[in-house]
Amino acid sequence: MGYWGYYVVGKSEQPLAELSAVAAVRGELSLLDRRSDGWQVWEVPGGEGARDVGNMNALAEETGAPALFGYVMDSDCVVVEAAAPESGAWTTCLDRAAMAGYLGDAELTVEDYFLEPRDAARRAVAWAAESGRTVTAGPLFDVLNADAEPSAEELFFRFLDRLGVVPQ
Repeated sequence: MGYWGYYVVGKSEQPLAELSAVAAVRGELSLLDRRSDGWQVWEVPGGEGARDVGNMNALAEETGAPALFGYVMDSDCVVVEAAAPESGAWTTCLDRAAMAGYLGDAELTVEDYFLEPRDAARRAVAWAAESGRTVTAGPLFDVLNADAEPSAEELFFRFLDRLGVVPQ
């Protein structure tokens, strides 16, 4: 069995765990990584099934900077929810084929739930720009089309790197 859990990514001078936008999981958040320019990556490990970790729109508004949640499902795929104060919210996933497996034979498909990779890459470029980063769509598109090898967690952190949210 792989990893199930959430990553909460934001830019703030104070710890994200102290913000009201993530109050629902305040006691469960643990700092995973501090990245350059005040970016923080927090983790909420958890079992199978979605849960309320807060609101990324509220986190972006509270910090005045873009925010991003990543829900890792059994190390197979990641639901990515992003928001920025000016460019708004968008949702996509990493490893679309694996995500399709989790949706099963439901009426709705991956395309119904998540932005297509090309559209998600465009939104990600705007998200990065709003955080003061200049990135191009090509490398983001590549990650959005990649398989989660060796794990969805590593693919998620590769996505953060392409967004310009890089380690110190």
